[in-house]
Amino acid sequence: MGLTSETTVYVMAAVAAICVALLVWLWPRLAKQGVWQVLGRLAAVGVAQVTIIAAFACWLNSSYQFFGSWGELFGNVDTAPVGVTQAGGNNDGGAITGVSVKGALIQPNGNEQLNRVSGLPTGNPAVNGRVESVKVIGRRTGVVDPAFVYLPPQYFQKAYHRQRFPVIVALSGYPGSIFNLAQYLRVSQTAGELQKSGQMQPTIMVMIRPTIAPPRDTECVNVPGGPQTETFLAKDLPDALKANYRVGHDATAWGVMGYSSGGTCALQLTMRNPHVYTTAGALSPDYKIKDDATTGNLFGSGLGRVNRINGHDLMWRLKHLPVPQVSVLVADSKHGEKGYPQTLAFIKAVKAPMRVVSILPDNGSHNFPTWVREMPATLKWMNQQLTFPQDVVPRHLPKPKPGHTTVRASGQEPSEAPTRRR
Repeated sequence: MGLTSETTVYVMAAVAAICVALLVWLWPRLAKQGVWQVLGRLAAVGVAQVTIIAAFACWLNSSYQFFGSWGELFGNVDTAPVGVTQAGGNNDGGAITGVSVKGALIQPNGNEQLNRVSGLPTGNPAVNGRVESVKVIGRRTGVVDPAFVYLPPQYFQKAYHRQRFPVIVALSGYPGSIFNLAQYLRVSQTAGELQKSGQMQPTIMVMIRPTIAPPRDTECVNVPGGPQTETFLAKDLPDALKANYRVGHDATAWGVMGYSSGGTCALQLTMRNPHVYTTAGALSPDYKIKDDATTGNLFGSGLGRVNRINGHDLMWRLKHLPVPQVSVLVADSKHGEKGYPQTLAFIKAVKAPMRVVSILPDNGSHNFPTWVREMPATLKWMNQQLTFPQDVVPRHLPKPKPGHTTVRASGQEPSEAPTRRR
């Protein structure tokens, strides 16, 4: 009985109802004076309250997927043996059936969460695409993190069977989950619709959470003596995807996006690792990572602490370090979100060769309805910045033309943006 299953929710609700009924039934018997009766009343009320809270917590977790398993709830992180296996595909009715990930750094995962997501592609993957539930194993860090991978229809078509594809990695906020990315942010559904209508070139979407050591929020930091989140997302994840999917090997084919702390992470990864990610989309991000009650001490102690803190302060980096040649999109609402002044300051601080555009709606809160509104424009703009990989064998295969729709930057009219070239 999984932590996120509906069965768990129903069982906990039934237990809570039984405890409340027992409380009502036993109360007259516990109404007498005496130490044992008083203790009995306290115990009965306490048990009823605990079961009610537990039932509500199970329902809330099942709805928002804060913790995907009992192990995660109690802080037990999965580990797995490391080994790289190059995967391949087989022909099936004119389509490539996908990749075999058994024994690789990307392995099949249970479909419990995926089965609860609405609007995912079904039927022939060569026509509709497919979303796979996998777990990513970090070769350097030993981290095992669940992910959903959206593969566009072209990935399964014979005409593209030697073609590599651009990649956009989508990161959840904290505590967040890949379920939130798929169900509430609708990453794969939105990308599929845009690609089907020709507004976005065929792109692989990878939905993953940056919370690699739950319940701790490690942001995108390599914690001294602790979780190595940046290494996992900037090295392990790209290596695992390149070993198991037909994705581009050059950084110009890689982008990363996210909402809330996931947006903060997207900016951090791109500005700190421009040789890995060249494009970022950040919805309601922060521009500096700080210690708080959920993170603990992220930067260690000693002489290197100040440098580590400054290194994760993007405004400090823009002022004191060479500016990376990357493109970023930031989104924040003028009314309803606290980060709008910081976003304006960040936009003003960016200088060449870095490029920034923005989505600045008049109203919107720090929630999924706001981010869903911003998703189509974000994905289209990011996709325009990514190069459709040239590493094609044989090289005479046709190359789809990328889209050319951009979002409006602050104070600018929409304009055509050329696809980045190597």
